Amino acid sequence: MSKTKTNVKIGEVFRTIVWPRRKLLLLGLVLIIISKVAGLILPGASKYLIDEVIVNGDLELLKKLILIVVLAIVVQSVTSFALTRLLSVEAQYLISQLRVKVQRKILTLPVAYFDSQKSGALVSRIMSDVEGVRNLVGTGLVQMIGGIITSVISLFLLIRISPIMTVYVLIPVGIFAFVSMKAFSFIRPIFRKRGEINAAVTGRLTETLNGVRVIKGFNAEAQEVKTFENGVEELFQNVKKSLTSTALVTSLGTLLLGLASVGIMGIGGYLIVQGELTIGDFLAFTLYLGFMIAPIVQMGNIGSQLTEAFAGLDRTEEIMNMSPEEDDTEHKTALPRVRGDVKFDQVCFSYEEGSEVLHDISFEAPAGTVTALVGTSGSGKSTIASLVASFLKPDSGSITVDGQDLSNVQLQSFRSQLGVVLQDDFLFEGTIRENILFARADATEEELMNAVQAAYVNEFTDRFEQGLDTVIGERGVKLSGGQRQRIAISRAILADPRILILDEATSNLDTESEAYIQKSLNELMKGRTTFVIAHRLSTIRQATNILVIEQGQIAEQGTHEELIQREGRYYDLYTYQARI
Repeated sequence: MSKTKTNVKIGEVFRTIVWPRRKLLLLGLVLIIISKVAGLILPGASKYLIDEVIVNGDLELLKKLILIVVLAIVVQSVTSFALTRLLSVEAQYLISQLRVKVQRKILTLPVAYFDSQKSGALVSRIMSDVEGVRNLVGTGLVQMIGGIITSVISLFLLIRISPIMTVYVLIPVGIFAFVSMKAFSFIRPIFRKRGEINAAVTGRLTETLNGVRVIKGFNAEAQEVKTFENGVEELFQNVKKSLTSTALVTSLGTLLLGLASVGIMGIGGYLIVQGELTIGDFLAFTLYLGFMIAPIVQMGNIGSQLTEAFAGLDRTEEIMNMSPEEDDTEHKTALPRVRGDVKFDQVCFSYEEGSEVLHDISFEAPAGTVTALVGTSGSGKSTIASLVASFLKPDSGSITVDGQDLSNVQLQSFRSQLGVVLQDDFLFEGTIRENILFARADATEEELMNAVQAAYVNEFTDRFEQGLDTVIGERGVKLSGGQRQRIAISRAILADPRILILDEATSNLDTESEAYIQKSLNELMKGRTTFVIAHRLSTIRQATNILVIEQGQIAEQGTHEELIQREGRYYDLYTYQARI
């Protein structure tokens, strides 16, 4: 999976974002040109006001000038509204599309990627990183182009009035443009780093809110506040650095253009005294100069916005370039309805290179059998279950289902026949009904109730005023561990899988709940290939095959009775638990 930092090329952004919206942007450009040209009416009218109306007392010309200026102001207002309405809405639509695109891409990434990422950080990648594109499709880019056109038109008008004053002005403007280009190449990495910091701070904040009971239980509020303060301080320092850089560019522009204005005052005054320039021409020159310089100064802010947009797109492109969980060139085979024969053949796996977790795991789980995985914590039981579920890929060896290698199978066709009850029994915020229907949204009410009764969920929902429509809170916080586990099992029952994985499915249950669940699980496992991970060995006595996993290897395997007779590692674990 690629993790190299990506710098988005301007050409690529133009091809994928700007060009598909060329008609809308062209319309926006026309609108802004009309607006800018209308804005040039006032300085032109000022010249005639000074040199013609005031000097000659021409009231008719005054009326015409006022009418023309009023019309120009109305045109500016209407085009400004239309421009913002068209492009700003399109920019927000693009942001929403990109968010969906990034979220869809993230969900295609392997489970291992999520194991190394904070959920809050990923939320930031989806929600915040793409926001900068509003400056590409919104008014920012069009304003910059329109500003350039305005500056060019103003430049020709300035040359027409006084070439010598125009040349004097262009020297500081050229210096400012050069410094701005250098500054924005320096600022882009700062904006990129800001995205990373923001993601980290958001990730930690999400963890804090999710773990508030642990924080309060250990009286660790001050510690969490300090951690958040440090993250916010780092974010502030980054923002301060970018603001300092942009402020420096803006201040330099003010200085250079201020010096230019002083020079214009001196040169213009001299030319007027010499009779080579009228007062109206000087006023018009000054106003046109403002129209030429204002977009250039404004480019400082627009350039900063565009730099931020590219920095966000850099981080978005990193996500989009990552290798998905399912490679179309490899996972080509669509599985029909499977029997459920699962076979591991010399499977090795490691989370980190050079540190192997599983070593040459080989076993068969025929259709309809129950394979139990037992052993000490960290021995590799959950890793084997994750490999069966195709959450992980083996480094070497093969895993087959009905003779089909999982590495060549379309994962969707396999997982549609898979049921999983994980150790952390994750539930979504919403109602009990919605959480059970998550497995099959199109299930009938009868199928839903059968699953509810099979997992004895109705044993506690019947006591709730809202029944199955009871809202359970984030991660099911309003329910007990046993109740959450039964909902998770009910969800798996409704999925009607051919292969079932139960990872510590009875770990959170009290004695009464366990009795309920054990009955429902016995019914659920009939005719299905089942993998059970359990610390309580009493729950897997009826398993077809028990694999004792030690340090990533199968230490021994067999039925409960066979392993007890051998008096090996399983015997030691079982008798130890029986004593306690």
